[in-house]
Amino acid sequence: MRADRPRGWRLVGRYTVLGVVAAVVLFPIYAVLLQALKSGPDALDHPSSLLPTHLTLDTITTAWTDGNLGRMMLNSMLVSLLVTAGVMLTSLLSAYAFAFLRFPGRGVLFVFFVATMLVPAEVTVVINRRTADSLGWLNSYQGLVVPALASTFGMLLVRQMFLTLPKELHEAASLDGVGHLRFLWEVAAPLSRPTLGALGLFTFLGTWNAYLWPSQVITDEAHKTIQIGLEDLKTPGDISRFNLITGGLVIAALPIFVMLVLFQRQLVRGLTAGAVKG
Repeated sequence: MRADRPRGWRLVGRYTVLGVVAAVVLFPIYAVLLQALKSGPDALDHPSSLLPTHLTLDTITTAWTDGNLGRMMLNSMLVSLLVTAGVMLTSLLSAYAFAFLRFPGRGVLFVFFVATMLVPAEVTVVINRRTADSLGWLNSYQGLVVPALASTFGMLLVRQMFLTLPKELHEAASLDGVGHLRFLWEVAAPLSRPTLGALGLFTFLGTWNAYLWPSQVITDEAHKTIQIGLEDLKTPGDISRFNLITGGLVIAALPIFVMLVLFQRQLVRGLTAGAVKG
């Protein structure tokens, strides 16, 4: 009995710390949600603005209609799905090449691939925008999709998973006359489904939340994504519409929240699948 008491206190301490950390992490989400469910004047009435009183859906419905968020969410969904599919395809092909193929300069080329992760995206925005402009891709879906179709992170993630596969699988397939593409689609890719699922989820969420690049190549209403479209909800000087952007943020975050809830286990499994070799 006495030996169990220290263990019980340790459990109480752990859960207390976890509860405090969870409260700190969840409080901003709680505050944003309350701001979106209150009118502008009520949202500014601190500290009562943090209490669940006088809640209304008017702010969210007004943000949806005035900001034309339905069309922007469709644009974001289309772009995110296309980029996700493209990144998964290019990551599979490049990871297979670096994991299974032997060719001159493979190590040097791999180092160059990894080195691109050290370059901040902000550094390449200007030259990439000029390239998109020269190709006539401004205010177009290809301008949003094509520059994001390859991911060094995706290649590294899938390559690490491929390296955990037994070499005998590839050797046996080669002896049976199975080509590289057939081995990739019928053996390597199916065995890497958890990793591919995590990569797809990461890519979708990153593309959905992207702001910098879409803001550089899109200026017309027809191709705006949800993140750059939220700026249209700004209403300087009108206190009654103060928190329209907050309402828009809640709408934009709903698909992300749903996907994280549905695929959180897949995400964890995919990220840890290639962590240990053997």
